[in-house]
Amino acid sequence: MKHLKAKKNILKNLFRICLLLLLFSCGNNNKDRVQNKVTPSKTKEKTVPKRKISPEFKKYWYSGTAEISSYQLSQARYGEMREGKAVLVYVTEPFLADKQVKADQNNPSNIPVLKLNTTKKYHTGVYPYSIMTSSFYSVHDNQHATKVSFSAQEWCGHVYAQINNKEDYKVTSHSYFESEGNQDFSLSKDILENEIWNKIRINPSDLPIGNLSVIPSLEYVRLSHKELKTYKAIATIETKGDFDYYTLSYPQLERTVTVQYANSFPYTIEGWKETFLGGFGKNKKQLTSSAKRIKTITSPYWSKNANKHLYLRDSLGL
Repeated sequence: MKHLKAKKNILKNLFRICLLLLLFSCGNNNKDRVQNKVTPSKTKEKTVPKRKISPEFKKYWYSGTAEISSYQLSQARYGEMREGKAVLVYVTEPFLADKQVKADQNNPSNIPVLKLNTTKKYHTGVYPYSIMTSSFYSVHDNQHATKVSFSAQEWCGHVYAQINNKEDYKVTSHSYFESEGNQDFSLSKDILENEIWNKIRINPSDLPIGNLSVIPSLEYVRLSHKELKTYKAIATIETKGDFDYYTLSYPQLERTVTVQYANSFPYTIEGWKETFLGGFGKNKKQLTSSAKRIKTITSPYWSKNANKHLYLRDSLGL
């Protein structure tokens, strides 16, 4: 009997030891899981120190007006050339980085940006095309564009796309085409072709050259129904007299874009050329769109909205 009681005591002690070991083991495992918890890596954009704004830049871009330039446009669409007009509107404004919109009030957290609104209007046969692209780029020239948006309207329907500069590029795209539909996805932070047009006006000496990874313009990607992603490109700069020519060539897309701009401040954009495979099916061929500056004025256009101000369109050749 004593032997049996002793055996029971041994078993009880063994059970207690196992229970303690189990509890200790579980406690350690929980601790390890907390300490070794893996958080998603956040790819932060590498920035350079804020570039100092020159007195001539402040005098020109902070005068309370916008710069408006009109262009005679020759646009390739559906395998044929179309005549139209383009307008580039540059203006500085405060921008809310978190909400990614123009700031309504002064705030220490506002980012000063140079905004570019580009519009194109032309006809394809009986129906018109109306295109607009907006790009917002820090005047300190130390990061990628904060935001880029694009829309196109014509009688078949309209499409819209937007890139927001967050931890990575957040892309939203809407289209009336079934194959494109409504999309939300992310892209890594590579050079945006759209930001080049802002960068030229701020500091063209820092334009990227050589072998690059570039996200093509939203206009090209949407209208050609290409995948919105990064493509390999080769960038070069050529000087001819008073003008520089910045060229981006995309071998995979068989597309080349050249922007002509004055090589002295305020680096006015004189025109551009874009060569690409246009059209569909048997009408697909290599064509070149181009634009040539007509006139540039500076004006607080937002206050020039009465009928008496229509003469300003005439002065722009519109």
